[in-house]
Amino acid sequence: MKYVILHADGMAAHPRQELGGRTPLQVASTPHLDRLAQAGELGLLASSPEQHRRGSGLMGTAILGYDPKKYYQGPGPFEAASLGVAVGEQDVAYRCTMVTLRADVQPGSKGGLNEIKKLGPHVVMDDATAGLISTEEARELIEAINEQLGSEMIQFYPGLGHRHLMVWGNGKSRAVCTDPQLLVGRPIAEALPTGEGADFLWKLMDASFQILRDHPLNEERSAAGQKPANCLWLWGEGRALFWPSLSERFKMAGVVVSQSDVHRGLGIMAGLEAVDGSRLAGGDLRTQAAVALEELVKKDFAYVHVELPDEVLYGSDVAAKVKAIEAVDRELVGPLLDGLAKLGSHRIVALCDFGNVQQGQAADGPGFFAYCDSTVSPSAGAGRRFIEADAQASTVPSRDATKFIVRLFAKGS
Repeated sequence: MKYVILHADGMAAHPRQELGGRTPLQVASTPHLDRLAQAGELGLLASSPEQHRRGSGLMGTAILGYDPKKYYQGPGPFEAASLGVAVGEQDVAYRCTMVTLRADVQPGSKGGLNEIKKLGPHVVMDDATAGLISTEEARELIEAINEQLGSEMIQFYPGLGHRHLMVWGNGKSRAVCTDPQLLVGRPIAEALPTGEGADFLWKLMDASFQILRDHPLNEERSAAGQKPANCLWLWGEGRALFWPSLSERFKMAGVVVSQSDVHRGLGIMAGLEAVDGSRLAGGDLRTQAAVALEELVKKDFAYVHVELPDEVLYGSDVAAKVKAIEAVDRELVGPLLDGLAKLGSHRIVALCDFGNVQQGQAADGPGFFAYCDSTVSPSAGAGRRFIEADAQASTVPSRDATKFIVRLFAKGS
C-alpha cells in the first residue's frame, strides 16, 4: 500500500466578483481533482486557526498529525531545517523577507525611496517580494547584510528569491511580528515589531535599510526599472521544537516533495526525507509528479506540496490564478494519479486551503479534502467537483486535520 498527501496550498478562495460570484477553482477545469472528489470522500477539514498563530506551514503541520497549538511556532524554524541551519534550544529563527519600502507621498511632497531616513511614520510597504528578486541577486545582498550586521549572536542565511533566514542566538521569542504581505500599500508604522525584543528587531530592520538602500545592486535595479530590495523584514519567528518522527510512529519510510523551503523543512522536522530541490527542475509540475512517483517506488509515503507561482499567488490577476490551477491539475495531479494506479493499491488525500494572504488580507476559511482508497469501491459522487461549495455541501462530517493521518495509515480503513 502506498500513501500520499497532496497539499494544494492557497488554491481555495472566496467568490470573486470578476468571476461572476464564483471562485477560481469553480471556474478552472480540473478533471483529475474532480475525479478524486467523485470517487472518494469529500468534506471540510476542521481546524481552529484563531486559537494559534497564523503563518506558512500551519496546515501542513496539522495534516501531518501535529497539533499546531503545541508544535507550531512559526515558519522560521521550518526555513532553518530546510536550509540545514542548526538552531539551538534557546535560539530563535526568523523569516527574513526582502521587501521594497517607499515614502508615503504627502501633499506638497515628491515622495520616493530616497526620502526615507529611517523606518517609521510615512513609510509604506511597496512590495513584499522586492519585485520578485532573483535568488542570485538576493544572495549578494544577504551576504552584504551578514558582513555588516552578523555576529556571534545574529546570523543571516540566504534562501530562495526574496525569502531568507535570520537566527538570533539566545534570542527573545515573544515579539509580535507581521507578515509583510498583509502590509502592501499600507504604512508600516503600526506593524513594526512589538513586545519582548522588539526594539532590537526594529534596529536590525532599520540598519538593513541603511545598508541596502545605497547598495550598487539596488541602484542597478532601480536604473533598470526594477524595485529595489531595500529592507529586510523580520517575522515568522519561532524556536525549534522536537517533533516525534512520523517514520517511527507509523513504521514506514516517507518523503516530502516540495519547492517550498517551509514545507521541505516541515517534512524534515516530521522525520521525512526531503527531495533535493535540484531534482524538481525549477518548479516544473510534471517533474515534481515524476519525482514523487520515483520516490514511492522505494518508500511508503509521500507528502507532495504544491503552491501557485509567487506572481500569481500575490498578484491581482484572477484569470492567471485560474490558469495556474488548471496547470497543477493537468501537469501534476493527472500524472500522479495515473502513476499511483500503476504502483498498485494506494490511499491519497488531496487537500486545499486558503493559504496565508489573499488580496492583501489574512486568508480565512476552512480547508477541504478528497480522500480515496483504491481498494474500496468508488462512492456515488457523479457530478461532484473538488471545489469549495461542494465540500461545504457535503454530508460528510468535518474531519479533524490533525487526526487525518491516523486514518490514512490505519489498517483496513
